[in-house]
Amino acid sequence: MAAAIVFAIISLSTLCLTDAQNVGFSVELIHRDSIKSPFYNPFETTFDRVTNAFRRSFSRVHRFYSNSITTTEANPDIIVNTGDYLMNISLGTPSFSVVAVADTGSDLIWTQCTPCSQCFKQDAPLFDPTKSSTYRKMSCSSNSCENIRGGTCASPTDTSCIYSVTYGDNSFSKGDIAYDILTLGSTTGQAVALPDTIIGCGINNSGTFSGKASGIIGLGGGEISLINQLGSPINGKFSYCLLPMTQIGKSSKMNFGSNAIVSGPGTVSTPLIEKSPTTFYFLTLKAISVGTQRIEFKGSSFGTDEGNIVIDSGTTLTLLPSDFYSQLESAMDSQFNGIRAQGPQGFNLCYVAIQEFEAPEVTVHFANADVKLKTLNTFVKVDDSTACFAFSPEQNIAIYGNLAQMNFLIGYDTKSQTVSFKPTDCSKD
Repeated sequence: MAAAIVFAIISLSTLCLTDAQNVGFSVELIHRDSIKSPFYNPFETTFDRVTNAFRRSFSRVHRFYSNSITTTEANPDIIVNTGDYLMNISLGTPSFSVVAVADTGSDLIWTQCTPCSQCFKQDAPLFDPTKSSTYRKMSCSSNSCENIRGGTCASPTDTSCIYSVTYGDNSFSKGDIAYDILTLGSTTGQAVALPDTIIGCGINNSGTFSGKASGIIGLGGGEISLINQLGSPINGKFSYCLLPMTQIGKSSKMNFGSNAIVSGPGTVSTPLIEKSPTTFYFLTLKAISVGTQRIEFKGSSFGTDEGNIVIDSGTTLTLLPSDFYSQLESAMDSQFNGIRAQGPQGFNLCYVAIQEFEAPEVTVHFANADVKLKTLNTFVKVDDSTACFAFSPEQNIAIYGNLAQMNFLIGYDTKSQTVSFKPTDCSKD
């Protein structure tokens, strides 16, 4: 257990981003079911993990509904029981190890802190800000506090900045907004330090949180996300290459700056659409094809035809509005030469799959970019003899999940406002 949460700095030298320009580095991105993850359960089968991931997709989707309705509350999105990928970071001076959920669907970098008036049970020790010589609370009179949704003064006599958030399942988190040094372990061996990182220090937290992880790394599009706090040295660029779920012994990789450029044969790019809430990465879905049958996406997810789908690394399945999904399912079933099977509750379309099989090709037509998916992106084995369609209906919302992203190098360029897709064997990346 301890080995899974130790943050290892291979080299004694550390790159300080305030002194660097146009840097490139990469970090491990650990699937929560990987043997490197504190969530790893050796007694779970692959099929148990698939079922759990499916459940998390639908638990997680509520944040997208709530964020599309209200923007008045703080939005750190620290539901640490959802999200599929983890990062090892350290906070403070001396450095303190934190295992955090890496989340493109949230902004705040958050962890539980001591002294804690009410905390959910956590396996790892809590971060103690009094032991960090570089920790300092943010003043509520600062522009940064005002820019954090829900940021306010602690009390009439305490001018420190605090946050408070409540979730749909009545989970909540309250705490201090502060600055401290954050260090990322690079796969190249040189750690990368970001001084004066804005973090949330949760001291009153309760609800459906998991004690296996102790925080979250917000990778969203908001001002306080890690991406924006890394600033000009990475020039707004990050990318990741997600391994298939079956490769639990390896880690995926997340790249920043010059390491995150996605180009070359097979690369396609689509515009990144700016809209509220700025946390989410909105793309424009035009249609999805099954074989030669093209189904136009005429839904009004998030209230507009432009920016009508969110790409999210923390949601497993691809979720689509029910009416559109039913057309997609019908097209797949009409072209799939297989025997229908009964899958787990919630999976609509399943087939007998005793041996490996090739499903009809699915092409996702984003604006200016056609992304051709393979069977590993469109079907998932739920037991030894059954495979189910990795797309699912979800009222009037559209989310492009991580199964559809596996074995693609996916690059985000927040300066040029594009997302790029390149078919890649992520085990060799």
